Amino acid sequence: METMNERLAALRHGLMVSCQAADGDPFHGPASMARFAQAAVESGAAGIRANGAEDIAAIRATVSVPILGLHKEMQADGRILITPRFEYAAALVRAGADFVALDCTRRGQAFGALDRLRRVRAELGVPVVADIARIEEALAAVEAGADAVASTMRGYSPETEDIRRFEPEFIRALAGQVRVPVIAEGMIHAPEQAAAALRAGAFAVVVGKAISAPGHITARFAAAMDREAGRLPERHIIGVDLGGTQTKFGLVSSRTGLVEQGSIATPAGGRDVLLAHLERVAVQALERARADGFRPSLAGIATAGWVNPADGSVVYATENLPGWTGAGIAAALHPRLGIPVAVENDANALAVAERWFGAGRDVDNFVCVTLGTGVGGGCYVNGRLHHGSHFFANAIGHVMVERDGLPCTCGLRGCLEPYANSAALLRYGASGGYADAGTLIRAAGAGEEPARQAIRTQAGYLAAGLASIIHLLDPERIILSGGLAQENPLLFEELEIALRTRVTVWPQRRISLLASPLGYHGGVLGAAACALEMFEAV
Repeated sequence: METMNERLAALRHGLMVSCQAADGDPFHGPASMARFAQAAVESGAAGIRANGAEDIAAIRATVSVPILGLHKEMQADGRILITPRFEYAAALVRAGADFVALDCTRRGQAFGALDRLRRVRAELGVPVVADIARIEEALAAVEAGADAVASTMRGYSPETEDIRRFEPEFIRALAGQVRVPVIAEGMIHAPEQAAAALRAGAFAVVVGKAISAPGHITARFAAAMDREAGRLPERHIIGVDLGGTQTKFGLVSSRTGLVEQGSIATPAGGRDVLLAHLERVAVQALERARADGFRPSLAGIATAGWVNPADGSVVYATENLPGWTGAGIAAALHPRLGIPVAVENDANALAVAERWFGAGRDVDNFVCVTLGTGVGGGCYVNGRLHHGSHFFANAIGHVMVERDGLPCTCGLRGCLEPYANSAALLRYGASGGYADAGTLIRAAGAGEEPARQAIRTQAGYLAAGLASIIHLLDPERIILSGGLAQENPLLFEELEIALRTRVTVWPQRRISLLASPLGYHGGVLGAAACALEMFEAV
């Protein structure tokens, strides 16, 4: 009798094609799926992943390669679950499935996936592939007896919904920690990504929509061509930038940028005061836009604090905004606005604004640094805003530049922020008696040496912080925004001089240093761009 290991061995380094079509799709039905499977196998597929006993029976009658079966069903929480009942697994095996897939994410485990996994292996005698999103889920599934784990749910579970690209690095980490085969699946759109999965340690690779969904494939090509040709429908978005003293807001066009703008003082108070304030501002901006004949379809909010963009909540905020940690901004605003609401950290939002409307439109890897009262930033890596595992990435202002140095608002010492913000610039130029940073920058432009020396000192510290970012991310461009970067060419000159002495192979990197072109309402553009990125990206 064929062993479980031998069944899995047939898939080693092979391509599995996911042949599935949702209700309403022109190709929905067993006959179409069988033809897709036949075409895939004739073109080199080593296995098939398919949904439902009827489709699997039709596919089994057509091909002899291994079939990974699953059964999707909507649950009471309004989300699909993969093979939520033992009876479904049994039907899949009777129809001809060689393996059964189970959702073993944290949510799947809450629906009894691990007990079901043990029963499938014990009573049906077939290998089980655990669909997971995180390493800890994979480890739990392997402990329960999973014969393989698949990255199917990464980017689709509640904890990973901010992930929007295939991550070979996750496959590498997963393969290094589990003792069973790792199957790479999810967001694999190109042959190069499939090859990268194998290099990262994948046992096999599953590709679905990029091969077996003509509608999806056509839509991706059409959308890319429309975007390039400038023929995408114009969208109008409400953007709100919540600052500590001022709240800026406006209407943004996806084609032309800022259409309407305004600002209002941010009230002092806790979470309820700020949420009510945001609601008033967003509703008024929406009503004004509609009165002017526009039909905004999205809204974006930029705020201080670290944000989980998947649910639009504040993960952590300092007491500069008391009680703001845990605020559910999207949940509070969506019912009042009636349109989708995206929420993002304000520094990250400025980076997204550069990507859509500013100096980051033509590059995939760049760092945006905001210089003002504080120092913040956002990093684009391979065309995507980097958030990190806990949404705390891009803390550029908190890169250490002086061991046991000046205290920072974050509670640490020696961070970049107190050495590169507006207060620091005035401190360096104290002998000149400048009233504010703008006055100092203008004085430097006029040739006053105390002001010029202050900017040189600030540039040196900024270079110390950026050198670490450059060595880690290797960006194509660094974009400086905020009041300290505007009309301040000396800063860029001195920063490049300082970076040359701190960054390895500087000439070969050819990094461009640019000032943001977005101006005072860059945060409003960023809030709107975050909505476009979340809800409209191809």
